[in-house]
Amino acid sequence: MPSVALVIEFDGTDFVGWQIQDNGRSVQEEIQRALTTLYKEDIKVTGSSRTDAGVHARGLVCSAQVPFTIPCEKLPLACNALLPEDVAVVAAYDVKDGFNARFDSQGKRYIYRIVHDRVRHPLLSRNTYFVTGKLDVDAMAKAAPYFEGEHDFAAFCAVGGSQNTTVRRLNKVEVRQDPASGVIEIEVRGEAFLYNMVRIIAGTLLYVGQGKIAPDEIPEVIASCDRERAGKTLPPEGLTLEEVFYDWEKARTF
Repeated sequence: MPSVALVIEFDGTDFVGWQIQDNGRSVQEEIQRALTTLYKEDIKVTGSSRTDAGVHARGLVCSAQVPFTIPCEKLPLACNALLPEDVAVVAAYDVKDGFNARFDSQGKRYIYRIVHDRVRHPLLSRNTYFVTGKLDVDAMAKAAPYFEGEHDFAAFCAVGGSQNTTVRRLNKVEVRQDPASGVIEIEVRGEAFLYNMVRIIAGTLLYVGQGKIAPDEIPEVIASCDRERAGKTLPPEGLTLEEVFYDWEKARTF
């Protein structure tokens, strides 16, 4: 059977996350329903990530075997005609047999967005976290690179994860502020992540900005492996999975 990879964008506000669950709508369920209708056969998809309830995605990837080929330029439009407004297929690729969106992933890029102002901004509320008060963005930017490299990130893992080890490698952690909108972006790139890891890193950098943790204390917090030493887990609405990395040259059939 042919295999396809789909790049999915969604607003996670009204979803329980990517994975099918009994307690509400999931993105996986919506994608499978659309593909099953389109191909007139039961289609199961494998996702690159299990996003939490309320977390968004601009570039989550899923893979599936399908009974026949639909041209890649037409497949997103065909799927989107069957999908609700808060989820869409933005790209499709024919991939080699055996491609798996989860296990073939080479890393992911997340961005956590914060609005720092005196007043709320309703037009940004669905995909940012709003904070008031003093916030030193320069200190946050100074602290961010301490997270890069391979570390035991036990201090940045919420209870409930199923990992065998809490050691992870982060390739890039950066804090920047858009000069036009004022939105603060915390970008995190890595090979794999622990449960709530990005949201806890964002919460820790927020504590740095608020003066609760000094930038040069970050290595000590990491080394402690103590969840109590790190910042709070920020709410899901500020987090977006921006991109999942693959060796597309090897994966795609073109």
